[in-house]
Amino acid sequence: PTVFLVLGIQEIHADQEMIDKISAAGQLMQCSASLDVLFVLDGSYSIGKGSFERSKHFAGKLCDAFDIHPDRVRVGMIQFSSTPRLEFSLDSYLTKQDLKERIKRVVFRGGSTETGRALKYILCKGFPGGRNSSVPEVLIIISDGKSQDSTAVPAMQVKERHIVVFAVGIKFPRWEELDVLASEPTEQHVLFAGDANDAANGLCSTLTASVCSTTAPGCKVESHPCERRTLETVKELAGNYMCWKGSKQPNAVGASLCPFYRWKKVLIKHPSRCFRTVCPDPCDSQPCQNGGTCVPEGLHKYHCLCPVGHGGDVHCAPKLSLGCSVDLLFLIDSSAGVTLEGFLRYKAFLKRFLQAVMGQDSPVNVGVAQYSNNVRIATEVGQHKDVFSLMKSIDALNFGGGGTLTGRALQYIAQHGFRSSPAFVEEQGNLPRVVVLLTGSKSQDSVAEVAKHVRDQDLFLIGVGSSFMRAELTKVTGSPKQTIVYSDPQDLFNRIPQLQRRICSLDSPEGCQAQALDLVFAVDASAGVGLENFLRLRGFVRSSSLHFSINRDVTQIALVVYGSKGHTAFALDTHASGSAVLQATSQLPFLGGSASAGSALLHIFSDVLTVQKGARPGVNKVVVMLTNGGGMEDAAAPAQQLRHNGILVFVVAVGDAQRDVLLRVAGSPDYLVHISSYGDLQYHQDLIIERICEEAKSPVNLCKPNPCMNQGVCILGPGSYRCECHGWEGPHCESRVLRGDSPRSQVIPPRSPAHWTSGGLQHFSKAPQYTRRH
Repeated sequence: PTVFLVLGIQEIHADQEMIDKISAAGQLMQCSASLDVLFVLDGSYSIGKGSFERSKHFAGKLCDAFDIHPDRVRVGMIQFSSTPRLEFSLDSYLTKQDLKERIKRVVFRGGSTETGRALKYILCKGFPGGRNSSVPEVLIIISDGKSQDSTAVPAMQVKERHIVVFAVGIKFPRWEELDVLASEPTEQHVLFAGDANDAANGLCSTLTASVCSTTAPGCKVESHPCERRTLETVKELAGNYMCWKGSKQPNAVGASLCPFYRWKKVLIKHPSRCFRTVCPDPCDSQPCQNGGTCVPEGLHKYHCLCPVGHGGDVHCAPKLSLGCSVDLLFLIDSSAGVTLEGFLRYKAFLKRFLQAVMGQDSPVNVGVAQYSNNVRIATEVGQHKDVFSLMKSIDALNFGGGGTLTGRALQYIAQHGFRSSPAFVEEQGNLPRVVVLLTGSKSQDSVAEVAKHVRDQDLFLIGVGSSFMRAELTKVTGSPKQTIVYSDPQDLFNRIPQLQRRICSLDSPEGCQAQALDLVFAVDASAGVGLENFLRLRGFVRSSSLHFSINRDVTQIALVVYGSKGHTAFALDTHASGSAVLQATSQLPFLGGSASAGSALLHIFSDVLTVQKGARPGVNKVVVMLTNGGGMEDAAAPAQQLRHNGILVFVVAVGDAQRDVLLRVAGSPDYLVHISSYGDLQYHQDLIIERICEEAKSPVNLCKPNPCMNQGVCILGPGSYRCECHGWEGPHCESRVLRGDSPRSQVIPPRSPAHWTSGGLQHFSKAPQYTRRH
């Protein structure tokens, strides 16, 4: 071997992405076969206490890859130095938690390194507590390979007994001695404990071929060139120096040049091959758009870290295109109250918004104005049709300073803001005229009367500002729905999708009177909310239900109340009219006690949004959770399960709650509304209804959630689905097969709302074809 001065002990020749995949697969691989595993830990002085603790840590991590169970994987441990010592037998600890706790308590003993004696002990005693070779036996030796006795013969004898031997290096291992200990081929049975995930991957990859079925679908074992290095002391020539030498003649000494040597520690390189399992990365398809960063979560899941302004979509690609034809004027506050920093922030927001929503053939006509004491129209509406020219005109805006005369600015814009659009004179009278007010300081003149006068001239006003501006902006716009507020400067850019929706939904009717929808409200009735606030949440559900056409063909509503558990107040098929829903909601009880949002979501998934409880295949499903943010820690996994089954989870949180916890439950900022007080609920109702109605228009997967009862399997067909039943029959496997009958599968066309009675499914009504939701 050649001298190679580097710091790494083992290096796999692959790019960082491949190394990350190997590490990720190592954390997820599992061996559930019947297997006896015996760890043999080097506890000699050459290892030292620090490296011994690392050996224990590696053994504990490796146990994560084993399914510890009396009938599956059993684990025992021996520590050796001058003499071997049984730390615990294979039948001592039969749960993973107990086993890992016991490994932590193993004490370093010290002594000489007698690896050969330890192997002879195993040849004599076998695997203590094992199953006497009736299951495969695996020996995992963790050592630096610097034995003070002979290991060749006992190692050969151990392997002759068909024991699979892994030699795992620790500290600065002597690899050639570990090769003697390990089974053939040594490339697959010699590992390094320094990287636990990599070593776990290597060990499980080797066992997969013979013992364990550890690889997931799509995963495969690959060979990579790798190098292993060890620290050795080498002798090198330091130079020739004058020295005195005796001669044959008495009393005579001669002078000559003598070589001088020095000893130094170097890392010796050992080329090898490393066999590792690599699984398809969910980020391989590059699902994140607009510069988003894909972060894998296991083998099948991922999430996107989105750049500013693209956080409203799981793939950083919100549908922001302004497909509506409008005359749009941005009115930017440049007064002293907004400060130079705030003015520059509004300019950056405006540029980011226009870059995101304006395409080459965008039908929108854009203008820009700024105001303080006076108003200046920098870009006439429709003056520029390309984004580049608009960007230049926005860059040219200068901070004005002065007073904040918002009322005067609105009056001026009403008179002069939309008077010239030369390229679109013919269309001018027909297009909606929209003013977006960007302000961060309260007006020093009256705005309410002026704003009403402006709205009466058929100008739509949208207000964007910080949260303390909400009341004034609502006076300007005349509706909370037209008011967009942000909590901090960074949050402003997250409002881009919301502003886009506001601009293009000005003429749309409120609610979704014609959309088929299965809607579930989940109301927190715990002591953390309190009775008074619970009554406000109950009133919010009542007023929200008025926005929907409630009957068997359009919208069905269910109501769940929860404390420590979820309780169904009424199911989807209980009430067929709005008045019945209103009356039943008024009787919703306050529960008190602790809150568990996770239990409520599990209850909704298993006992509310099911075919037998009125859920309709081919109809979108939405859960709206009303909470104070308490008890949400256990809700992320059930919420993800609902989303995986095609069910949207919309979180409305009131008060001081941890936003990161709420985001994990909602899955996206687009499905989270965080409100400071219960009194502000009314201001957000239109936004929530709008988002629900958007979801009602989404394409749907007929098999999500599974419409088949009693473990039936839903199989999609062209424009239909069928339930494959086992021991049951009927369209949804709802009837048990009597003796002598044979189960049947019925093909069911995609339907919208189904008609139900208390006895079950009666018939389906024909609805438009739906496509599969991804």
